[in-house]
Amino acid sequence: MMPRRATAADCATVKAVIDAAFAPYAPLIGRNPAPMQADCAALIAAGAVWLCTDQAVMACTPQADSMELDILAVSPAAQGQGLGARLVAQCESLARQQGLPAVTLHTNAVMSGALRLYPKLGYAKTDCRVDQGFQRVFFRKTL
Repeated sequence: MMPRRATAADCATVKAVIDAAFAPYAPLIGRNPAPMQADCAALIAAGAVWLCTDQAVMACTPQADSMELDILAVSPAAQGQGLGARLVAQCESLARQQGLPAVTLHTNAVMSGALRLYPKLGYAKTDCRVDQGFQRVFFRKTL
């Protein structure tokens, strides 16, 4: 299935996917991961959210010199099926369409699946630091 832009009618699904994907990390981090605190309705209204089935969600926003992949969430039951990679490819396509030379992102240092996925997709680690109270690992891919 091809990714599609989320609409207001998808808000509950988007929130449910994000919560399901990130809730297992809350005990490791000591609080809810940042994506669980996101304003899904505002991100959808801004046109930033994409779905791939009702089990995978991505939010990305253009910055001055890159597309920022803000959220990538796949429901636990759907992980390992390539949905996350498909959404990352969508983010990269959007960056190219907007003339942006790179995609940037960060993930929490305890999110081992993400730390394995992004390098496989060609992303290079650029930094590791505390940011907004979270231990984050930063990645960049030049397109």
